[in-house]
Amino acid sequence: MYAIGIDIGGTNTDIGLVSPAGEVVARKNLPTAQYSDANQYADDLATTIRQLIDEQKVEVKGIGIGAPNGNFYTGCIENAPNLNMKGNIYLAKMMEERLHLPAVITNDANAAAYGEMIYGGAKGMKDFIMFTLGTGVGSGIIVDGKLLYGHDGFAGELGHTIIFPDGRDCKCGRKGCLEQYTSAGGIRKTCLDMMAQDPYYDGVLSKVPAEEIDSKMIGDAANAGDELALRVFEYTGNILGLAMANAVAFSSPEAVFLMGGPVKAGKVLLDPVMKSFDRNILANYRGKVKVMVSQLKQNDVAILGAAALVS
Repeated sequence: MYAIGIDIGGTNTDIGLVSPAGEVVARKNLPTAQYSDANQYADDLATTIRQLIDEQKVEVKGIGIGAPNGNFYTGCIENAPNLNMKGNIYLAKMMEERLHLPAVITNDANAAAYGEMIYGGAKGMKDFIMFTLGTGVGSGIIVDGKLLYGHDGFAGELGHTIIFPDGRDCKCGRKGCLEQYTSAGGIRKTCLDMMAQDPYYDGVLSKVPAEEIDSKMIGDAANAGDELALRVFEYTGNILGLAMANAVAFSSPEAVFLMGGPVKAGKVLLDPVMKSFDRNILANYRGKVKVMVSQLKQNDVAILGAAALVS
């Protein structure tokens, strides 16, 4: 039987219809960022799901949701800093009431990790960590083949580990979190900071209005050899590699996976990540932990992982 997998990001919500074979056979999209009212969002999400089911004429067994600050135990999105909808949103219950289907929710990065384990490069692995780089930075931790939730459902917030005390303001209310340096927005901030500090820079990014610069543009510039863009990714990679090395000391994983838009920049990010990871990892783990890019399509992995929650 088919399942609905939902990936809620700070910018967009992707909804996929997943076959028993683990294929996303149809999908739709909602612009998450435009919603500040949770009830309106739930209404529109339910309507979109009904359209997807009706168009494909299939029977669906349930709805799996990956969301920032999604709590598996409570079915609630709890005070997600990257959503415009504030407070506690009991989205699993809201979907069940509107669609009369069972619904399960978890952290979006947890869903991505689960999808990688069931359908992707982590098949057969029982211990690994997934970092998701996008609007924010999330992480999913698999220990002994199971998602790590902790006692309250919130284990695995590695994007909110503090890298620089008194660093950049984070939406979580603290300063210097990993997310503020290695998310898409964090990469953009680093680029603008470096441009402001280099009055002689006249590369391709200097010709673009500051408000139009994004992480993809910086990645494209770096891959074309732009010196400042390369420095941006060197800086970002150093920080991310350090955070990954620290995470390894927690659970001794077989691999650390990376996914998300910034990862598409390729070697300009991954090379400094690997150098920093190797330099900072505890000797006990050196040579034992693989660093891998997600082997599932970026837009599919979280949907597949969410759908697998109701398999």
